[in-house]
Amino acid sequence: MTKKDIIERAERAKAKKAALGKDIVIDNYVTGKEHDTLHSLDEFPAEYLQDLLDAGIEPTEKDRAGSFLQRDCSVVFSTVKYPGLELMSTTDALKEHNWLKDYLWKAVPVDMDKYTAEVELEQTHGYFIRSEAGKKVTMPVQSCLFITTNKIGQKVHNIIIAEENSELHIITGCSVSHAVNSALHLGVSEFYVKRGAKITFTMIHNWSRGMEVRPRSAVVIEDDGTFISNYILMTPVKSLQMYPTAYCRGRNARATFQTIVYAPGDTKVDLGSRAVLQGEGSKAEIISRAIATDNAEVIARSDVIGEGANAKGHIECRGLMLSDTAEIDSIPELKATRKDLDLSHEAAVGKIAEEGIQYLMARGLSKEEATSVIIRGFLNVDITGLPDALAREMKKMFDMSLEKVM
Repeated sequence: MTKKDIIERAERAKAKKAALGKDIVIDNYVTGKEHDTLHSLDEFPAEYLQDLLDAGIEPTEKDRAGSFLQRDCSVVFSTVKYPGLELMSTTDALKEHNWLKDYLWKAVPVDMDKYTAEVELEQTHGYFIRSEAGKKVTMPVQSCLFITTNKIGQKVHNIIIAEENSELHIITGCSVSHAVNSALHLGVSEFYVKRGAKITFTMIHNWSRGMEVRPRSAVVIEDDGTFISNYILMTPVKSLQMYPTAYCRGRNARATFQTIVYAPGDTKVDLGSRAVLQGEGSKAEIISRAIATDNAEVIARSDVIGEGANAKGHIECRGLMLSDTAEIDSIPELKATRKDLDLSHEAAVGKIAEEGIQYLMARGLSKEEATSVIIRGFLNVDITGLPDALAREMKKMFDMSLEKVM
């Protein structure tokens, strides 16, 4: 597909409403002014430091293989400290690597909806991350898409490639300044996991009550490839709709999605994960934990489609209600297209058991402390397949996120 074809398809989809989620008027948001580049993350304005930290970004870059920071519509910092790693804006990468066009819009259709079309027609950077064949980039790469301006429309296209037998760990934070009342984030992310490669992708959304968010993500996994996605949302958001899809095309390809959501206030989220098991012996596991309180509405979707011989898939979706005016919809789906598959799901939505609170109170905790312990235990999903250093980082981020809601 040529660039001309891509643009024509995007133009035809400019008014195409998404299949899920409320419709957003994109024209209500504008492109922001250019921001100056930084020599180090320490130069980023101090008023935004806590927002960065809340999104899992380490300003000192300690124990990081590389760092990328985009402020509004400008890439303000990008550096690599690890051999075998490439990290730059997608715009620069497409200029530097002619072959990269062969990956563009191959996992996510450009005409999926008006939001993908807008990213193609009005793209404002995004990041390109690539690990070279055989390279094990065990220290995490950190990237942050940060919004500091009211009424901004941030429209990014990210491309992540793990070449054959390589390993890549990414911590990405999407965040907004506490001073921003209203903004839009459109993010297209395309992942390519080559033969024998592994990507661990940890995303922390640190949004606010005025944010409209529409990520569009897909993963293509080849033979013996592994993709692990960890998603954390612990802050309010006006509306968010996302449904990332993993295509396990190769033999023994594996995908794991683990999602943790705490929805307070008037938050409206419609999210989930989908795995299409196309390769022989491919496997997928989708685990989600959602808490809704106040007037929040959460739709938790999960979908496993079995197409390849001896494929296996499992869904585990649990919701916890903390308010009579909140709502959680759990929608697990399984589809089998042959007889030699093993697909299963379990889903449950309920409230905190009074017996559990009474048990902890009898051991000296207050009711608030007992509730806090139960919530922490409910959300604390064991994240599998991480190196020890990254597992410690994930626990630290989880604890920081949880502190906001306790």
